[in-house]
Amino acid sequence: MADDFETHAPGLSSPVSSGEAIVPDDIAELTHFTRVLYVGNEGNIRVKHTSGDEVTLRSVQAGDMYPVRVRQVFATGTTASNIVGMR
Repeated sequence: MADDFETHAPGLSSPVSSGEAIVPDDIAELTHFTRVLYVGNEGNIRVKHTSGDEVTLRSVQAGDMYPVRVRQVFATGTTASNIVGMR
């Protein structure tokens, strides 16, 4: 299939083009920084931003996408599930 945009450099405001399921972990960081988190089941998500700051996103809603750049999703403090990191 042809990609009409293959010669364009992607930016932070470009649509996401890949992603991976996230298994929250208190030790391991993600393999790639995210641009967006998709949440399958509502709850809280405790994250470490790319800057190193840690925060809990409270009451995130199922089916929503959150434009956050994170390096880690912690198991402790995360009650949301079916999280997908997109970049």
